[in-house]
Amino acid sequence: MFIATLLTNPPRPTLDRTKVESLRNAWGGGDAVWLDPGIAAEFPLEIMPLNLWDVWAGLQGLSVDLIVQPAAGRRKHLLLADMDSTMIQQECIDELADVAGFGPRVATITARAMNGELDFEDALRERVALLRDLPVSVIDDVIATRITLMPGGPALLATMKANGAHAALVSGGFTDFTARIAATLGFDEHRANTLLAENGLLTGQVAHPILGKQAKVQALHDITTRLNLTPQDVLAVGDGANDLGMLALAGTGVALHAKPAVAAQCTVRVNHGDLTALLYLQGYSRPEFAA
Repeated sequence: MFIATLLTNPPRPTLDRTKVESLRNAWGGGDAVWLDPGIAAEFPLEIMPLNLWDVWAGLQGLSVDLIVQPAAGRRKHLLLADMDSTMIQQECIDELADVAGFGPRVATITARAMNGELDFEDALRERVALLRDLPVSVIDDVIATRITLMPGGPALLATMKANGAHAALVSGGFTDFTARIAATLGFDEHRANTLLAENGLLTGQVAHPILGKQAKVQALHDITTRLNLTPQDVLAVGDGANDLGMLALAGTGVALHAKPAVAAQCTVRVNHGDLTALLYLQGYSRPEFAA
């Protein structure tokens, strides 16, 4: 048995009964359930539709996301989340580089690395080197004035934790940022890279080993083993090439507003919804969201 979920961007809802019922009838699905009127609905299917991706492409043009997944076990016990452009709306290193006067240069490298065009570790070292002699105090300023949470994040964390899930923030970014974001959103733990500093200035180096694609996979293994869970119990979310390993291994791996080369390798893609989409995918309705 499978579940088809249709969802859209909560501030600009475009999902109506006609879209849902037309697809349900075409695929011979069961009764549709509205998880959030105008925003998210689902219905059961007995088989995986052969024309899934053709229908998906058509709905993308209507600002609607479509996900079909096995019905069994879709409520997960571990949230494993990337930070930059996932739990927050920015790339931290791009914001630091902008203060240092290298914004456009670093942003270009970041985009290419996240799309899988550059080696992640080499690209990180190159970008961090440009931060040399930047005062450490700038980090607090960037967090306070430039970093904003991704919409839906607080509801996602609060609801999953209220239902007994563990939450880990696993980032290729920096601990100075993950510590603050993890505390703000209620993550149980966080892992990231460490920027090195001396005498109050960044050295332009990052501590080793660098947390990249394989380290995120290792984090998934470490945390599931410690909690007596399996990868099938994991809901992972990210947007970059360094997230692909954990997205592929997780029971549900969500490419959220992901780079094109990343989304193409994932079967669960959210391009229009916000982080509450990860709750709808698990079958939570809006009244079940925790405050």
